[in-house]
Amino acid sequence: MPSATRSTTTNDRTETPPALALHGGPKAFPAARGKPCPKVGVEEFLMLAERFGFSPEARKRLDAAVRDADLPPNGPHLGRYHGSAKPPMGERFEDLAREKFGAKYARCASSGTGALHAAMIAVGAGPGREVICPATGFLATGMTAALAGAAPVFCDVDESLQLDPSKLDALITPRTVAVAPTHHWGTVADMGAILEIARRRGIKVIEDCAQAPGASWRGRPVGSIGDLGCFSISCYKIIGGGEGGMLVTNDERLYERASQLIEAGGLWRPDRFAPERYPGELFVGTNYRLSELEAAVNVVQMRKLEGVVARHRAVHARITSRLKVFREIRRQKSNDPAGDIGYQFRCFPQTTDLGRRIADALRAEGIRAAFRGAGAKPDWHVHRDMFPLFANYAENCRAERCPVAADLYDRCVNISFDQWWTPEDCDAVADGMNKVFAAYCAKE
Repeated sequence: MPSATRSTTTNDRTETPPALALHGGPKAFPAARGKPCPKVGVEEFLMLAERFGFSPEARKRLDAAVRDADLPPNGPHLGRYHGSAKPPMGERFEDLAREKFGAKYARCASSGTGALHAAMIAVGAGPGREVICPATGFLATGMTAALAGAAPVFCDVDESLQLDPSKLDALITPRTVAVAPTHHWGTVADMGAILEIARRRGIKVIEDCAQAPGASWRGRPVGSIGDLGCFSISCYKIIGGGEGGMLVTNDERLYERASQLIEAGGLWRPDRFAPERYPGELFVGTNYRLSELEAAVNVVQMRKLEGVVARHRAVHARITSRLKVFREIRRQKSNDPAGDIGYQFRCFPQTTDLGRRIADALRAEGIRAAFRGAGAKPDWHVHRDMFPLFANYAENCRAERCPVAADLYDRCVNISFDQWWTPEDCDAVADGMNKVFAAYCAKE
């Protein structure tokens, strides 16, 4: 049997090599002499302080306060699976989403668009398949269907500016895998009618809740009503400080398929590199993983959601309760007044000329009012202007395919409300709206 060590002879002298540490010898490299510095440290923290808008004087004080702080040798990391926070911020964000949105499973993503893409893949959208989308709502809904390889098919809306269920059934074909109602601008789709049709026809329901986190339908949080719900938690929405998204579902298999698309590196799995546990579990995906930095901000933002929604609803209720009714103006229909968030008020004057005059007069009174009118600049919130889809789906985007959406979008006067308005602010805004409406319209 060979010996663990060998003797060598040099100039008639036998030398015995040192024993391996494995066999009790000294370690060749017992410890590093170099002192490690954190990969992410004080400088990055101060750069964030600059991004937050602190003054130079305040940043000097922050610098002085944190220079002597003891960071771990390897420092913090901003990746979910190598972070210093226990549990990771991404998990905390998902825990809050399950609680707030009433779902068994949640997976955060780098954006609401990433969450929608994952949902499309989860339900089987792909070449030769179709997904029905509302004709109003941001481009991302139809775009992610196309990104998955499916054809977006636009369904017209009604005076709620939501997908019109009465026109849904006729659009479903053997190629249809899902319908994706958008809870547009803080109001909610008619989920009862949509679900009834979808269940009867055997297709999935993906709720696009990007513009309505915190809204509800008949007491149920949007996102938990269909098969999957997708949210944008970002600086462009009522909560969120940067870029972020969230997908929720009550279906374990849909959750796992969505997770595979969001984190194709397998880090989401119990055993990362194991063979698939059931047919179809593993497939080519992306890296839409949310960083710990964004997750940390959105954990705080999510905790603010109830207060933000409550304040918006209180402002909306006080103003709208004081508004009079006028013959030439129709208010936006609501599918659930108690469930809408109410950060905007929308109405449809009889003509675009009347709408323009009303909007101009409201702005002159100090009230934020937006109006498009015929011939306005393109807007990727209405199907006819979704140019990225034109290369392959121009026929689906024609205005005449969804005439109600095209008409209402042009005639809509959109008035933005502020959650921080006092009761006196609300009364002044309501009085200003009545003043302008009365100048151009007849009281009902």
